[in-house]
Amino acid sequence: MKRFTSVEAIIDAAAHRVLARLPRSGICGGLVEFLVFGVKQAWACLFGGALLAIIMLTRFYWPESSLITRYDFLFLSALAIQFGMLVFKLETWGEAKVILIFHIVGTIMEVYKTHAGSWIYPEPNFFRIGGVPLFSGFMYAAVGSYMARINRIFDIRLERYPSFALTLVLAVAIYANFFTHHFLPDIRIALFAATVVLFWRTTMYYRVFRFRHRMPLLVAFLLVALFIWAAENIGTWSRAWIYPSQADGWALVSFAKFGSWYLLMIISVVLVTWIHPPRSLDAAEDQGSS
Repeated sequence: MKRFTSVEAIIDAAAHRVLARLPRSGICGGLVEFLVFGVKQAWACLFGGALLAIIMLTRFYWPESSLITRYDFLFLSALAIQFGMLVFKLETWGEAKVILIFHIVGTIMEVYKTHAGSWIYPEPNFFRIGGVPLFSGFMYAAVGSYMARINRIFDIRLERYPSFALTLVLAVAIYANFFTHHFLPDIRIALFAATVVLFWRTTMYYRVFRFRHRMPLLVAFLLVALFIWAAENIGTWSRAWIYPSQADGWALVSFAKFGSWYLLMIISVVLVTWIHPPRSLDAAEDQGSS
């Protein structure tokens, strides 16, 4: 799997010409790795970051006299971002497949959850399925885009990753529980325990600039889930969607949703590894790990 698209390869080569002159070790070397890590994370969030920026801007500046509704504008904007990323080679077609799968999986959940009253979309629009505006599926697609892009941009390798069959069973159970907990006992505690048992020994190796670094995969799940929970607070503040507790005014999203996003990480990783099977760390590359 190529690490960069043709456009990204040009950017990477230019960055190397500048950064390679800097010291490899000491405070300066550490700052370079930290800076590149932040830039790459931002680049991996390109789709989701652009969509979130438009959501926030339309919260402040949407004209009441507009010919189309805000939600329809968000839907068309998401399509334009996706199209632009492919045309300008900022995204691979493999990543687009992951995004499409996330869009479908997310939209199905949205239709069910809004019908059950878990959250609502308070504004009118045309492009919708039931009570769900079609831009909502792109918010799940943004998660899929990020997961697929970091896998490539950071050249992620996974050691002691469980078998795909076991992870698939867990992912299906998690997805099913998002639906069944409305009329059956909620088994998320058992699902949390299952993720720990299954991924406890899995280590993620990722390349930043000069070196590979490592992190327990469970810690990566937690960090990404926390980041998405923070983004969800921004989304509900902009009233792109709201929870029942926010009907009379914005309030912090329940921290229980952090657990939901953590479980979604499992589904996300399984979908990405379905398209791009996990790769282990080569013995020669282990010399550069830290």
